[in-house]
Amino acid sequence: MNQIVPCWIYRSSRKDEMFLYLTGEEAFDDVPKLLMEQFGSPELVMQLDLHPERRLAREEVSKVIDNLQQRGFHLQMPPVLKPDLYEGG
Repeated sequence: MNQIVPCWIYRSSRKDEMFLYLTGEEAFDDVPKLLMEQFGSPELVMQLDLHPERRLAREEVSKVIDNLQQRGFHLQMPPVLKPDLYEGG
């Protein structure tokens, strides 16, 4: 039987493309205070059920599920931008 983990995803008001995954709606109790200060006002993006077969755009679902179960949250950092090697010179 597949493991299903409900998940609420919040967008950071301070950092573009930074997201916080939680185990419950408005369940910020397990998120460190310093992280919440840097994250800013959380804006709910969506609620979804995670399971091993679900694909996420930029995160490995098994890692997100593990973090949710062990920490109560998962932080998705903005992507690392790489300079275009074909411009210039």
